[in-house]
Amino acid sequence: MRRLAIVTVVGVSLLAGCARKEQPAPQPRPPREAPRPAAEVPSSAEYVATASSIDLFAIRSAELALTRSRNERIRAVARAIIADHRGTSGQLSFGGRRLNLLPRATMQPLHRRLMDELTLAVNFDPAWIERQTSVHRAAVELHAIYAARGQSPTLRPVAAAALPTERRHLERLRSLR
Repeated sequence: MRRLAIVTVVGVSLLAGCARKEQPAPQPRPPREAPRPAAEVPSSAEYVATASSIDLFAIRSAELALTRSRNERIRAVARAIIADHRGTSGQLSFGGRRLNLLPRATMQPLHRRLMDELTLAVNFDPAWIERQTSVHRAAVELHAIYAARGQSPTLRPVAAAALPTERRHLERLRSLR
């Protein structure tokens, strides 16, 4: 009896395997987007140099906005940028000194060029908003990458502390448009 049950189960299983429904041909998959390469993590020296240049640009261009802009909303954002970037600059300086990486007192060529363009801008307010937005986007990316994967345990908290400030500035700049 038991043998008959086993033979029956095996037979039913074989028949079930033969009685498959015809499956439709697989549809071609849409092409996948190429994976975005992970942004390269800057060295500690590169991080300090770039972050200090961003701070200098943000402060100096905001000071320029206080003299050239008549828009009170822009002037208010400029005042906040000056105060906040002086703070982030101080933290960066403190962290960098502990590693013998002193922030530079000059801007990198990109930030110097952006500052020169602002100085010569005929229509200052939109030019200022555009350049500040661009630099703050880069700052958010720089601080986020370094906070997550930077090599220095001394500078990672500096980057992490600067990140919310940069994001807040970016939102305030977007609200000016």
